[in-house]
Amino acid sequence: MFNLKKIKPSTYILPQEGSMLVPGLLIASEEQLRQEELTKPLEQVRNVACLPGILGYSIAMPDIHWGYGFPIGGVAAMDAETGVISPGGVGYDINCGVRMAIVPILFRDLKEVTKQALLDAIFRLIPSGAGRGSSKAKNLSDSDYVHLATQGARWSIEQGFGFAQDLDHMESQGVLEEADIRAVSLEAKNRGKNQLGSIGSGNHFVEIGEVKEIFMPDIAKAWRIESNQTYILIHTGSRGFGHQICQDFLNDFMQKGWAKNLPDRQLVAAPIQSPEGQQYWKAMASAANYAFNNRQQILHGVRQAFHETCAMAPEKIHLIYDVCHNIAKMEHHVVDGKRMKLCVHRKGATRAYGPASPDLAPIFQKTGQPVLVPGDMGRASYLMAGLGNPITWCSSCHGAGRAKSRIQAMQEWKKQGAVEQMKKQGVKVIAHSYRTIAEEMPDAYKNVDIVVNATQEAGLAQKVARLQPALVLKG
Repeated sequence: MFNLKKIKPSTYILPQEGSMLVPGLLIASEEQLRQEELTKPLEQVRNVACLPGILGYSIAMPDIHWGYGFPIGGVAAMDAETGVISPGGVGYDINCGVRMAIVPILFRDLKEVTKQALLDAIFRLIPSGAGRGSSKAKNLSDSDYVHLATQGARWSIEQGFGFAQDLDHMESQGVLEEADIRAVSLEAKNRGKNQLGSIGSGNHFVEIGEVKEIFMPDIAKAWRIESNQTYILIHTGSRGFGHQICQDFLNDFMQKGWAKNLPDRQLVAAPIQSPEGQQYWKAMASAANYAFNNRQQILHGVRQAFHETCAMAPEKIHLIYDVCHNIAKMEHHVVDGKRMKLCVHRKGATRAYGPASPDLAPIFQKTGQPVLVPGDMGRASYLMAGLGNPITWCSSCHGAGRAKSRIQAMQEWKKQGAVEQMKKQGVKVIAHSYRTIAEEMPDAYKNVDIVVNATQEAGLAQKVARLQPALVLKG
């Protein structure tokens, strides 16, 4: 149906046709190409290729699945002067992302009673669930929002949530400079005012486990990672704050007619340089900075939990990296031999800069950027290193990608013992809602091994370590 043409390992061209302005590009294994579930997401890849100002390709990662307008696992770069910015190309959860930290304890040295106490402490210290914030958290004032948007994660660190050295281990040092809280609605600020430090619901989580296998010893050593160490993964974003910002601007763009002549109105987009485009940009950056602060405060809570249960000093828990995977960013890339400023939309995709990138902190310029790829709570997650591949605008996959809808997963597990099944797999899982656990069972996701292998084979990023989950807090 799509007449895909293989151009190199795990890399396929979707031919340009109709109103497409550029071809499509699919990163996938041959096994994935045989799956019927690719049909609808690849239609979205075609649709994205019709957006004004798009350059290169409309790109799909191997974890691609159906999303709002853009596919999840989609990447598109627009000319910063003549192109458009699309809220659907960022997503509702602005700067949903992942951070990884390492605890200098061998996971096997933790006793079972300690593991349970640790999970219970994390559940107590970190609010989770749909709409839940922290009853103990300070409601954000207008002044707080100004500082949060201006300073990014540094604001939380100055409030006592972490350490200054954490900043070098975050994408963009934990701040998007273009943020302006004046572009954000009162409703968005009200939704987010007590949600900092909370994970929310759905596929968001805190995961503790073991570094099971190391593939690149030199890189692992540079990042202070050893086999059998305990790791922390945190996956969440900008909560109700970012969700409302997305909805506000989707509504505004629709009302102003920006969806006209697009193949799917969910792709609605404003010219980047228009007043509407600039307002969205400032509000989106504010939500991105909210999310950096959110993950910073959650890590602080996990550090507290380790201190309570394992007498581990918080400063000894080392942040490896924090990455965005729902974001639009201004970046410089080479297009047809010319260096250009582009607006790169990554929705369910991760920046993957390679060695020597000037945008990385010195510690990562020799190794490339850490790329965090959570899988599912039963099989594995991966730590990779970016290779800076220009064909995808230095982008990589962001996770395993869903294989089943939430409704389908819930129907299959609603009468079965999901928690007990996870125990059989050696994983303790806790959540406010059984429904969340049922929706997030491992069989609801693609096999992350296949996704990561295709990513590596295509030359986007290389495997550094395989991570085995053991203790999981779900929303």
